[in-house]
Amino acid sequence: MPELPEVETTRRGLEPCIAGRRIRALEVRDPRLRWPVPAGLPALVGGRRIRGLTRRAKYLLLETDGPALLLHLGMSGSLRRCAPGTPLRPHDHLIFHLDDGFEVRLHDPRRFGCCLPVPEPPAVHPLLAALGPEPLGDDFHGAGLFGLSRGRRAPVKAFIMDQQVVVGVGNIYASEALFLAGIRPGRAAGRVNRREYSDLASRIRSVLTEAITQGGTTLRDFVREDGTHGYFRQQLRVYGRAGQPCLDCATPIRNRRIGNRASAYCPRCQR
Repeated sequence: MPELPEVETTRRGLEPCIAGRRIRALEVRDPRLRWPVPAGLPALVGGRRIRGLTRRAKYLLLETDGPALLLHLGMSGSLRRCAPGTPLRPHDHLIFHLDDGFEVRLHDPRRFGCCLPVPEPPAVHPLLAALGPEPLGDDFHGAGLFGLSRGRRAPVKAFIMDQQVVVGVGNIYASEALFLAGIRPGRAAGRVNRREYSDLASRIRSVLTEAITQGGTTLRDFVREDGTHGYFRQQLRVYGRAGQPCLDCATPIRNRRIGNRASAYCPRCQR
């Protein structure tokens, strides 16, 4: 699934190209996404001017001078700006025809994404209302993690992947941040102290920032807005490296299952 850095990379690449453009028409080639595209959506957004493209967690918000649209890329989708005459692909389900002749296409092979109108303010939408703070925002800090973690027996890795605690810390980035903070992923969240959470919050922020800068993680079937792949995978320290030597101490990286997810860690560097 595209993680927060991949979604943010898409947003940053696409937003400057479409802000201020008018949607001439919305073409729905297949409404059968995770939540069906409403039948009246083309009429609702046709003729609207795009104010911008923002992000909340792994969702994109296409803001217009009318209703905003909530977009999700599903498991392997993409949102791409295409030049006039670009051949359609089989899973280009939605096409925004813009007034400059370009098109923005929602490509979703597994149809796990969405395109839904949202009320004002968008934060009250059921898919957004219960989300925690953004990891790159001012509301995210170690003190908040420490307070929420008190008494929790769940593994700290599962804790920081809980979208009500902080949004967008997926499996890859949780593993990497915990390694940098020297915290084992299976340790109970309530056993991590205040100082460690302060460091962990800083590591989460830096890992995500680095991934965004480098274009996201190279997932097998994810492409960015410009059709290329990210390359953050080349910089991963523990994720996907089970059995290989730790880059810091040469101890073999171990792997265990936490919440049905592979969790790589160094048994020497992480306590």
